[in-house]
Amino acid sequence: MTSAQTGVEPGRCLFVSDVHLDTVAGAAEAQFLALLRTEAPRVEALYILGDLFESWVGDDTPAHPAVIEALAALSASGVGCFVLHGNRDFLLGSGFAERTGCHLLPDPVVREFGGERVLLTHGDALCTDDHAYQELRTTVRDPAWQRRFLALPLATRELLANEARAGSRAHTSRTRPTIMDVNPGAVEAAFRATGARRIIHGHTHRPAVHDTQIDGRPAQRMVLGAWYEQGSCLSYEAGRYHLRALPR
Repeated sequence: MTSAQTGVEPGRCLFVSDVHLDTVAGAAEAQFLALLRTEAPRVEALYILGDLFESWVGDDTPAHPAVIEALAALSASGVGCFVLHGNRDFLLGSGFAERTGCHLLPDPVVREFGGERVLLTHGDALCTDDHAYQELRTTVRDPAWQRRFLALPLATRELLANEARAGSRAHTSRTRPTIMDVNPGAVEAAFRATGARRIIHGHTHRPAVHDTQIDGRPAQRMVLGAWYEQGSCLSYEAGRYHLRALPR
C-alpha cells in the first residue's frame, strides 16, 4: 500500500516518554491507548524514550496486556516502534520486543530526521549531580546483576521492585530538584561527543525546549513531560518539531 492508502504521513514521527503505566494508573493507560489507536497509526515511527512502565520486572510479567496488544497491532500496521530503556523499565528484553514488534534501541542513540543528527536518550545519564542515583544505575544496568535478579521468582521480583520504588520516592523527597535535573556539562559533552545539534529526552518530568550554543553554534534540547496528570508528546514533520501537552 502507498502512504496515501494507509493514512501514514511520510517522515512524520512521534516521541513520548515517562508514561509510567501502573496497575493503578488507569487514566494514563487509557490515554496512551487512545494515542496508539488514533494519532500513532498515521506516522512512520513512534519513539518511546524510556519509562513506558512504572515497573518492569521481566518479560514474563503478565502486566498491561492491552498495551502489549496495541503496540503489536501498531507495529504490524507498518509503523516503526522504537523503545529505549528508562530507569523504571530497564529490564525490557527480547520477550517484550517479540510480543510487541517494538525495536529496543541502545541509550543513547543517534538517529537522523530530515538529514539532521538527533541524540535520543531517556535522560537519566545526564543527571550526573545525583551521585547516589548514578551509582544505583551502574549497578542495575550490569548484565550479571540483571541475570541474578531475573532468576528470582516473579513474586520476589515484584516485591523487590515495590521496595525499590518506595526507596526512590524517599530519595526524591529529600534531594534538591536541581540535583535531579540534567547537568549542563553533561549535556554539552553529549552534544560534542555525538556531533548532534538536537537532544530529545525525558526523565526529568520538566517539559520544555531549551535553546543554547555549543562552540558558537545553535543547539536545542527538547524535554518530554511525564503522563501522571496529562499526556506529553513531541511530533516531527518536515523539519519542524512541536512539543505539546495532551490534556486528559
